[in-house]
Amino acid sequence: MNQINFYAVIIGTEILNGRREDKHFSFLKTVLSKQGHTLFASFVIKDDPILIEKTFQMIYADPNSVMFSFGGIGSTPDDLTRSIAAKVFTAKELERHSQFERDIIERFGEEAYPHRIFMSDLPQGAKLLRNPVNNMSGFSLDQRFFFVPGFPEMSHPMITDVIEKFYPSTQKLFRCSLYAKTSENTLINLMKKLPEHIELSSLPVFKNNIPNVELSIAGYDENETVKWFTVFTNFLDEQSIEYTKL
Repeated sequence: MNQINFYAVIIGTEILNGRREDKHFSFLKTVLSKQGHTLFASFVIKDDPILIEKTFQMIYADPNSVMFSFGGIGSTPDDLTRSIAAKVFTAKELERHSQFERDIIERFGEEAYPHRIFMSDLPQGAKLLRNPVNNMSGFSLDQRFFFVPGFPEMSHPMITDVIEKFYPSTQKLFRCSLYAKTSENTLINLMKKLPEHIELSSLPVFKNNIPNVELSIAGYDENETVKWFTVFTNFLDEQSIEYTKL
């Protein structure tokens, strides 16, 4: 893939109803940033089979997608991720993963039955992702779709390993930002002149009902990024508009 669109899918009704606080978005944003990547989209969704399936389908339809899915791979009735992942990403039934089956039996013995053993029923072709806490693995499909437990102490080391292994450092993104005492409207014509490959972020800020704007542009070519940033600062200087570089 020339371009990678990183998706986070955080599954858990307990997050949406406030019983648990999400820790995955901030973690994933940070660990991707260390390798020069950014998130394309992030979803927090409840344990609803239709919603999970539609979310997975949307991501699968993106040829540049890489997905990190958190939660729903345990052995209780609300753990729906494994079966839905099989349906969406392989169009085949789950099958027993022999190594994971052995790992479950080794850890739990007779208590592996009748429920825990079903955690080893994975989408066909799945590769195990080692869980450093209890060896109850996550799994991946096509080295693009990664499924880990909802527990941060387990999932975060697993995802860190994945990103370092499959998605190492890319080109550095150079960013220039400013805060100007004017409205976004003042700068829209300049914004329209930016090339598509230059990232633009414009955030309106109101202080005492007076419009201000926080503007940021970023690109992989430092000289080009600085050149376009200078277009904005020169305009602000010409218009005697006060601004601060961030």
